Amino acid sequence: MAQLLALIFHLAAISYTLGFNGDSFELECPDECDCHYFRINWVTDCSESNLTEVPYDELSMSVYILDLNGNNITTLKAFPSDIKMRRLQIAENRLTRVDREAFKGLEYLIDVDLSGNNISYVDPEAFLDSRGLLNVELQNNPISVVEGPFLVSPTLQYLDLSWCNLSTINPQFFDNITSLTTLDLSNNPLNTLDDGLFDVLTSLDTLKVNDCKLTSINENIFSALSNLKNLELAGNQLTNTDWAELLGKLTRLQYLNIRKTGITSLSEDTFSNCTNLVTLILADNELRDLDLAATLVNSVNNLELLDLSNCKIKGPIAGEVFANATRLKSLYLSGNPLFAPDLQEALEPLPKLERLFLSNCGLRNLPDNFNVFDNLQELDISHNPLVNVFTKLLAPLEHLEYLNMGYSNLSYIGPDSFSKMTSMKRLILSGNDILSLEAGLFGNLTQLTTLELEFCGLKRPLNANAFFKNLTYMDLREIRLGGNPLVIPASGPIFPKQLSQVTKLDMSNCNISSLNIDAFKNTENITELNLAGNRIKSTDGSLDFLERLHQLNNLDLSNNNLTTIDPQVFVNNPKIHSLNLIGNPFICNCKIAEMWDWANMIKGNLEVLVGAKSAEKDIIVKGNKKKKHLFCHYNATQLRNTTLSVNKTVPGRRPFMKPRELTFANRTWAKYVRESGCEPVVKILRPVALVADLFDFRKGYTSTGASVMLILAVALGIATLMMTIRLFRRRNRKDVDTETNRKAR
Repeated sequence: MAQLLALIFHLAAISYTLGFNGDSFELECPDECDCHYFRINWVTDCSESNLTEVPYDELSMSVYILDLNGNNITTLKAFPSDIKMRRLQIAENRLTRVDREAFKGLEYLIDVDLSGNNISYVDPEAFLDSRGLLNVELQNNPISVVEGPFLVSPTLQYLDLSWCNLSTINPQFFDNITSLTTLDLSNNPLNTLDDGLFDVLTSLDTLKVNDCKLTSINENIFSALSNLKNLELAGNQLTNTDWAELLGKLTRLQYLNIRKTGITSLSEDTFSNCTNLVTLILADNELRDLDLAATLVNSVNNLELLDLSNCKIKGPIAGEVFANATRLKSLYLSGNPLFAPDLQEALEPLPKLERLFLSNCGLRNLPDNFNVFDNLQELDISHNPLVNVFTKLLAPLEHLEYLNMGYSNLSYIGPDSFSKMTSMKRLILSGNDILSLEAGLFGNLTQLTTLELEFCGLKRPLNANAFFKNLTYMDLREIRLGGNPLVIPASGPIFPKQLSQVTKLDMSNCNISSLNIDAFKNTENITELNLAGNRIKSTDGSLDFLERLHQLNNLDLSNNNLTTIDPQVFVNNPKIHSLNLIGNPFICNCKIAEMWDWANMIKGNLEVLVGAKSAEKDIIVKGNKKKKHLFCHYNATQLRNTTLSVNKTVPGRRPFMKPRELTFANRTWAKYVRESGCEPVVKILRPVALVADLFDFRKGYTSTGASVMLILAVALGIATLMMTIRLFRRRNRKDVDTETNRKAR
């Protein structure tokens, strides 16, 4: 009986390990691809797999998302009939045409991404069968000449044609895509836009025509766009444009970006009809002689964000410039030569100001009237030659929550500098050669949540004297120390007890080669740890510091010197759900397979290993085109010896359908796990081995655990048998009753 039960458990365990390499046998998956479910949808990820053609014959008819980004595909043929694909991603390939035949029958297609190819021709009826098409991305293709309507799609809402080398757009271009709500034509050498071009796009909500080398624009070009809310014309040379006429019809406009458009002057009524304007970006224009007061005083009553960064404003800013902008919450003046007295007068009418950005303004002193800003929450004075002259600014800002004083030539910060800023939550001091921190410097910052000290030349992570000795900073959860030449002690904790509540710690690019086992003894609550870009190696005990971090969720060890890693290292980190190992020189061996199985089976989600498969950000509409994968490499001897075992069928691994030959030393982890021949029995899993240990047949007896399991199995079997008998009797009784009733009738 014990042997029979062991056999049952053995079979159950084998069936449980069928998905150890992250693949499901429920649906088809091409050899060169990784397949998985995203939520409830079947994803076939064939990205960056050196494909020269689409694996049509190996696709599942139920594929929801097909990712072919980053291959060498030159042509498309018709997809199999009845395929239910919703999203096709084939960016960064070598396609030259989009023909109707290739997309014929794709009735369920919603999104298609063809960006970054060599496409010069698009058949207007290419997506005629896709009656629910919503999004088309064709950016970065040489579509230079289009005659007549571009596409036929009454449902299309989003079209990206940026970077397509379009020099002209004919009057019929948009005739058959009149439902567009978002259109991006940026970075095309259009030079000019014909009158009436957008008249059919009455549903357009967002229009982007940035960097199109426009030198003039017809005043009536937007007259039919009564629903337009967002307009971007940045990066063009529209010096002589009559902006008042151009914007006059756009009464619903809320967002206007005319950054770097060659504007030198604006009339007083430029924005008078844009009564709903909330965001106005005028940055990077030479507004030396612009009368800001006359332009803004009667036109920006509802404005909440104004960006005047890098406008080379000449002379003092008049005191009445912002007189009527009383709703202004965010003001960007960075990159303009400003003087403290003028700035003080100009800012006087803005008591509701919440965010003020004065970065790179050449300020050597700061206004001393910050007491009027009762609502000021964010202040950026970075990249100014302040040296150490700033203390008089700090006293009134008791409600300030964000302060950026990075890269301001600070070499010394007095111990009382932040003593009254008790509401401070995020403090940035990065890029200053502070070298050391004064005693009590952060003492009164009891609500501080984030402290950034990157690239400060610090050799000691954080001095305990900078905080009050007997106080635990309960809100301080994030510390960023990246880019400092930290010297890590050979033993003992590297942070003081005051920081025991820190949960996010960045020590990337700190030249760290090792961390002792007690490095985080005083900071055991860390949930996110970034150690990327250091010199940590795969030596005995090199990752023992993880033993204390029982709350760890995210660990970044990317771009170190790890050549191998064992899942046993994480046995004390049960909550870990994101592990980034990308960029390490891993050697292809069975430890890779063990890590894969650990993520897939113990953690229950391959996405725990960053780069193992497509993450959500990789498969969303308008998402990233190129992903970073986990790689390992064969040495020359391995490459010769592995070719013979590639086609070996291993239980629990998805077999290859076609013979394969290895020619590349670098392998993604996904491909290596399949071709390695490594058995899917990780030491920390071993479901079959665990059963075998319970039933030691060689010794002729069963263990206590096996006896308990045997009793439970027998009880379960008896209960199941009794329930089956009862159900059978009940069904027979119903059958008899039915026959009796029939005869009675």
